[in-house]
Amino acid sequence: MLIACNKPYGTLCQFTDERHDGPARATLADLHLPSGVYPAGRLDRDSEGLLLLSDDGALIARIAHPRHKQPKTYLVQVEGEARPDHLSRLTEGVLLNDGPARAVRAERVAPPTWLWPRDPPVRFRKTVADTWIELVLDEGRNRQVRRMTAAVGLPTLRLIRIAIGRHRLDGLAPGQWRILAQPHT
Repeated sequence: MLIACNKPYGTLCQFTDERHDGPARATLADLHLPSGVYPAGRLDRDSEGLLLLSDDGALIARIAHPRHKQPKTYLVQVEGEARPDHLSRLTEGVLLNDGPARAVRAERVAPPTWLWPRDPPVRFRKTVADTWIELVLDEGRNRQVRRMTAAVGLPTLRLIRIAIGRHRLDGLAPGQWRILAQPHT
C-alpha cells in the first residue's frame, strides 16, 4: 500500500513521541493512518506537506534512499528578496557543514493562492520582504533546504513539500491522506 499524506506543521514524522518530559506532541498516530505503514523519508516537525507512507519496505527504500535520486519539490517562503544570484547559488551549490549541496532547480514563484493558513502564522515584518521559491532536490539531508537557503542569506520562514517524484500533494488539506496504490492480490 502507498499513501500520500499532508503532514501538518508541528507534527512529528513518527507514530510515537519518544520525549517523556514536557507536553505530548502531535504525531502521525493522530492522523488515523492505516496500521502497518511507515514513512518513506522524513519531514521536520516545523515543515509541512507531502509525506509518502507504505507497508512495503522495498518501496520505502526506493522512495527514501538517496541512491535512487527521487526528486523532491518544495515551496519555500524565505525572508528577504530572492534575486537571480541567490537562485544561481542554490543550483550551483553551497557548502554546508556536512558537505556541498545543490538544488536541481530553484526558481522564484508567486505566493501560492491555494495554500492553507499556518497555525501559528509565520511572523510578519513590515520592513522585511519575503519571497516564495520552488526548490527541487534529489537528495534529502537533515534540514537541508533550511540550511541551503540560510547559506545564501535567505532564512526559511515556511517550508512545504509539494511533490516526491511523480506523486503530488494536490488537494490534500493538512492532516488528510489518500491511498495511492493497494497491494497486488
